[in-house]
Amino acid sequence: MLITEYRLDLVILALRTILPLEHPADTTLRYFFKNERIGSNERAIVAETAFGVLRHRLLLEAACDGKATPRRMALAYLVKFGGYNLREIQPVLKRDEAEWLATAKSLQYEGQPLSIQAELPEWLIEKMRASYSDEDILTIGQAMQLGAPLDIRVNTLLAKREEVLLQLEAQKIDATATPYSPIGIRLREKIPLNKDELFTTGKVEVQDEGSQLLGFLLAPKRNDMVVDFCAGAGGKTLMLSALMNSQGRLYAMDVSEKRLANLKPRLKRSGASNIQPMLIAHENDLKVKRLSGKIDRVLVDAPCSGLGTLRRNPDLKFRQSPQSIAELNQKQTAILASASRLLKKGGRLVYATCSILPEENQHIVEAFLAAHPDYKLLPAGEVLQQQKIPLEMGDYLELRPNLHATDGFFAAVLERI
Repeated sequence: MLITEYRLDLVILALRTILPLEHPADTTLRYFFKNERIGSNERAIVAETAFGVLRHRLLLEAACDGKATPRRMALAYLVKFGGYNLREIQPVLKRDEAEWLATAKSLQYEGQPLSIQAELPEWLIEKMRASYSDEDILTIGQAMQLGAPLDIRVNTLLAKREEVLLQLEAQKIDATATPYSPIGIRLREKIPLNKDELFTTGKVEVQDEGSQLLGFLLAPKRNDMVVDFCAGAGGKTLMLSALMNSQGRLYAMDVSEKRLANLKPRLKRSGASNIQPMLIAHENDLKVKRLSGKIDRVLVDAPCSGLGTLRRNPDLKFRQSPQSIAELNQKQTAILASASRLLKKGGRLVYATCSILPEENQHIVEAFLAAHPDYKLLPAGEVLQQQKIPLEMGDYLELRPNLHATDGFFAAVLERI
């Protein structure tokens, strides 16, 4: 796509809006597009460049040699990662920019500090070093620099995976069955799925394969009473309902009215009839207390840093900090303790995050088990085996983009003795 002055100006304007990182990058970009009312070609180049700059920001800042303005970052990205050569963008360059850009283009990751090579801030590298070798940090960081594929989950209340794959093939959409989730499909390219008949009729939902595996770890039975404790917009709730064949009772709890409102249209499409959305004020709400000791299965997809989703949300590594992680740890501890009171004896709880930091994961679970002797850890690997999922795991589910082509996920399976 030709880079014109108009297109470059749009990219620079978008970066000026996004780079203060006061709000999530995708939200800022959505408002930017709403205000600018630009064509689809322009939207594509603005989105690709803005997210590309966030993914490769640390190397681009090094290439900008202390003058990392939105204009210089955009130009450096276009020649270094965007597939443009200097001759193609010469018409939009100012005097002296061509010489600087030639130097920027030749800058390599090799020989740079680990932080730049892995495209992870220094504070995050230090936290990761407590559990990962530098080689692992580099491999994870490099995998996070690549865009994520589009994973969808087949709604088994309305369709079978084989049927959906045939339908996608008929539409000439490149799709394959996911290797681990028996109800997942991976699309090679991102398509406007919300307009596709498969989506509008409720046969598929967008859901990363790693997130799908949480449902199989929880393994709810048909007539169980189940709680999705941090349901959000309900992606996992809908999956749990399908696993229960829409029988039993499933409470979708959340503290955000807006998030639960987003569940309503999805619920309508899905054909699920056993879901009860429940707005709660906090984790110790009276509505939660009333269900104490009555629930068979509880899913706690805890609020977390989201650092496992950097392929999709590269801005998170700059929006989180050691302070925000410490605040999240307090929340995670309180939520897990409160959710655990819901369970019957012999009931199962799955604690999960989309983080790669042990202090949001293993540390929270270990502290919980030390404080709750009436709980035990079920090895995640054994639970996956029982569910006939071909994935080698130990005590915990730990997914990584470099190893499993999913987002970074963690889950622990706990049972009330």
